[in-house]
Amino acid sequence: MSEKITTLLNELVETSKNGELGFKAAAEDAKNPQLKSVFASRASDCASGAAELQALVSQLGGKPEDSGTVAGAVHRGWLNLKAAVTGRSDLSILEECEKGEDVAKKNYGDALKEPLPENVRAVVQKQYDGVLKNHDQIRDLRNEYRAAEKA
Repeated sequence: MSEKITTLLNELVETSKNGELGFKAAAEDAKNPQLKSVFASRASDCASGAAELQALVSQLGGKPEDSGTVAGAVHRGWLNLKAAVTGRSDLSILEECEKGEDVAKKNYGDALKEPLPENVRAVVQKQYDGVLKNHDQIRDLRNEYRAAEKA
């Protein structure tokens, strides 16, 4: 059971690391200073979440992951290529961030469907609640930018 839980937690570490790296890239590329700040804050939150999960993996006797997934790297690589070709607007950055948050929502939601010890469930639930909050904030910002673009 412990190995299954550490594997699940390591998958969430990768999800958090992907979020951290994605939000860092978004902060670098965003034009609006307020968005830069939001993205930098989200990157920091993801880093903290990953560290918390890594500590849990260690407590359970596992070896914590320390990087994102190949899929996350490929996605960021695609974003960089797309940016070089088209130039990234703040709206397009928000749309890509929302896609990343959709993945995080799914991964955390799936994790919560598994039988977890209460201490682990509490951490995963707390982080899932944060993911939902992040997703909604990014979605709302995206909607604002879409509306402004149409105006």
